Amino acid sequence: MHPLRVARFAIGLAAVVLVVSSPGAAQAPKPAAKPAPKPAAAAPAPGPTETTPGAGPVVVIETSKGTFEFETYPDDAPKTVEHVLKLVRKGFYNGQRFHRAVPNFVVQVGDPQSRDMSKRDWWGRGDFTGSGTPVGVAEISKKHLHVKGAVAMAHPGNPAEADSQFYVTLTTIPKLNGKYAVIGHVISGEDVLPRLQVADLLKKAYVKP
Repeated sequence: MHPLRVARFAIGLAAVVLVVSSPGAAQAPKPAAKPAPKPAAAAPAPGPTETTPGAGPVVVIETSKGTFEFETYPDDAPKTVEHVLKLVRKGFYNGQRFHRAVPNFVVQVGDPQSRDMSKRDWWGRGDFTGSGTPVGVAEISKKHLHVKGAVAMAHPGNPAEADSQFYVTLTTIPKLNGKYAVIGHVISGEDVLPRLQVADLLKKAYVKP
């Protein structure tokens, strides 16, 4: 299984380069061969609709399979959270489709190409897989880990180049810690996540009043 990334493809005669880490492409990690044990230091996930003390705005994601919500961590990833919230408020994610869904690993969304079913083979790949404005800084914190329900940013090999694509972990994945910025955690609708499949619609994303 290749990393979850937006990759540039080299076009050649009868050649398809599967995934490469090139500028402008976003990647996320490879699935673990075996379910990884939950790190002892990881804090327990908040209960449904409960936010962590000090957490920031809550983002609501309405999908064709149901609705989930995640809190954000602006204190630890201020520029990244600001960037994502700006895209949400602009309606950037509305009408997109989930372009990656790996059981017991992650679901991923954020490629505007996914609105076009004729480009399905290119979802998550190529030069037009984000907003065009990377965050510009790597905000990876040791405080927020890849526990089940973590919301984190995909990137092209350099965390500072993360843009619009984010993924949600379906299980605890310790090997991703320190490599991708965790910007939030699902607090409601966690049961929706494992039902999501590739091409499922993200109907609407908005910041909870």
